[in-house]
Amino acid sequence: MSPLPATLKRITKEISDVRKEDLGDITLVPSDDLFLWHGTLPGPEGSVYEGGVFNVLVNLPSDYPFSAPKVTFKTRIYHMNISDQGNICIDILKHNWSPALSLYKVILSLSSLLTDPNPKDPLVPSIASQYTRNRKLHDSTARKWTDLYARPKPAPPPPAPPPPARATSSQSRARPTRTTQNAIVIDDSDDEAARSRRAGAGAKRKRKAATQTNAREDDDDDVVEVASGSSSKRRAVGERRAVGSTSRVPPIVQGEVIEIDD
Repeated sequence: MSPLPATLKRITKEISDVRKEDLGDITLVPSDDLFLWHGTLPGPEGSVYEGGVFNVLVNLPSDYPFSAPKVTFKTRIYHMNISDQGNICIDILKHNWSPALSLYKVILSLSSLLTDPNPKDPLVPSIASQYTRNRKLHDSTARKWTDLYARPKPAPPPPAPPPPARATSSQSRARPTRTTQNAIVIDDSDDEAARSRRAGAGAKRKRKAATQTNAREDDDDDVVEVASGSSSKRRAVGERRAVGSTSRVPPIVQGEVIEIDD
């Protein structure tokens, strides 16, 4: 059966109205199919369903709003007015439905049902009987079901980063070996000192040789005695001082006479 034009017009209006309403933590949105809506109901604070989140599914008939929508719980709940299959027993979805009602009012009525169940019109009589006779046991069971089926699971921790990949044996052989080049520093301060000592020693030897040469020249110029008027001249060589043991010139003994034939 194709939907009525009035039905499409009404659904479009309700989409706009729901977006304007402040539903708090309650959600109600259409899917790609305008006749199928998804909603979530958080457990009311202070109730036995606190801490849980209950998913609901809303199916709109083709003659909506002249017929009541069909609402089911997709999350299991321990409630006297809601069956194990998720069917709901509430008057506005049965004989008290009116085209003046909207999906916004339906979702609010379901939230109130979690706080105030109706034991006079139960869908699950055993739970209703427990509610009236042993409220403590009823409440503890409802909380256990909420923790078991409706409490959101914590998000898993992020995966650990993968360990760094190790190089295979072939890659290790192919990888060139890096050699470290160490600079070699040669301390030539000792060589410099040796060269300086050798240069100083050479300069001393030159000064000694020059001193000895000058001494020989001075000794040759000293004339002690020249005999004149004779067939021969006698030149007395004065006293010469001996040079050190390292001198190459032999010492001259005092009193040596050299005869010169003129």
